[in-house]
Amino acid sequence: MKHIIILGDGMADWHNEALGGKTLLQHAHTPNADRLARMGRCGLLRTVADGFHPGSEVANSSILGYDQHVVYEGRGPLEAASIGVELADDDLALRCNLISLDGNLLRNHSCGRLETEDADILIKYLQEELGNERVHFYTGVQYRHLLVIKGGNKHLHCTPPHDIPGKPWREYMLRAETPEAEETAQLLTELIYKSQVLLKYHPLNAQRAEQGMDPVSSIWPWGGGYRPQMAPLTETFASQIHRGAVITAVDLIRGIGRYAGLRTIDVPGATGLWDTDYAGKARAALEALRTDDFVYLHVEAADEAGHDGDLALKLQCIENIDRHITGPILDAVSEWQEPVAVALLPDHPTPIDLRTHTAEPIPFAIWYPGIEADTVTSFDEDAAQGGCYGLLEGDQFIRAFMQEQSSSPQPSEIY
Repeated sequence: MKHIIILGDGMADWHNEALGGKTLLQHAHTPNADRLARMGRCGLLRTVADGFHPGSEVANSSILGYDQHVVYEGRGPLEAASIGVELADDDLALRCNLISLDGNLLRNHSCGRLETEDADILIKYLQEELGNERVHFYTGVQYRHLLVIKGGNKHLHCTPPHDIPGKPWREYMLRAETPEAEETAQLLTELIYKSQVLLKYHPLNAQRAEQGMDPVSSIWPWGGGYRPQMAPLTETFASQIHRGAVITAVDLIRGIGRYAGLRTIDVPGATGLWDTDYAGKARAALEALRTDDFVYLHVEAADEAGHDGDLALKLQCIENIDRHITGPILDAVSEWQEPVAVALLPDHPTPIDLRTHTAEPIPFAIWYPGIEADTVTSFDEDAAQGGCYGLLEGDQFIRAFMQEQSSSPQPSEIY
């Protein structure tokens, strides 16, 4: 049996007064997600262990079964793996956002819509002005980049910028958690302030101002750590996975995939935003399933809409995932001779009202040919509570999903 996980980043949400008290998953038109829930089995999954920040690096690697107490090293090393930066044992790798400030307030964590081509100009400029043998900036995607500090200390308290939109940014500046990290914290603080001076007068910002776009005001390093130790999924599930793939437009998820032993599939038109090529991702996933045993299909769009606090856009993203990804994949694999198990879930909630991640358990649904369905008939946060899986945590979800059936049922039609 082959396996595919459809991951709608940040799809889960709170009950919203503007939607008559419904969550976005309850309000959105998602006939295919509901079909999957009705034909399969559902439950809730705790993707953020106690003591960990509800970041996508924690949630996505937890979904794949990795114990955060063993593997967690922050986002930086995962970004490094994604863009092919080899880390030495003493390299501190940090996620480095380009952010937009509005005086004392953090306007947004992403400079609005920042294209990678423009960001590359700025990151290379910062490397020329601030980089040296110890400090190195690397271009990532859009607003998401990498900063590596040779000999840096990882014991820092760093607030993710997407947690503080509209808040006084100086109150959330990084700080050392131990005396040994003081020097690293001071170095990074100096880089932040120096970047603000350099970026303010860069010609690219003048062009953005003329076009009414948000300025690229500063770097914001966070999520630092060292190279993690993660066993490939081909070892953990040796009898089920001989070859696997990850499909995403986000460096972080590419990095997790590479450490997990998955090949990366790039989809033209995949942006990591609301305008991503949903259908192209579905086609790439189905093509990968022809040769691979496992596919992790990640879609970032709903999470970004949640960070922007855009209710209508997040609903649109959820419905696009359902229409252009979940539906076509279910339709296709139901006709295959070789059975395919399909799981649908978000990684964490990104509530519109909060505009950042939370750690509540998320709903999931699993279907494969021949599965005995439970009583759940819709895919949402409330309905999943009645699913037969109950509340899972740790590696319970991935092990339940990857468990081979004793028989080999013939594909059945999905109604």
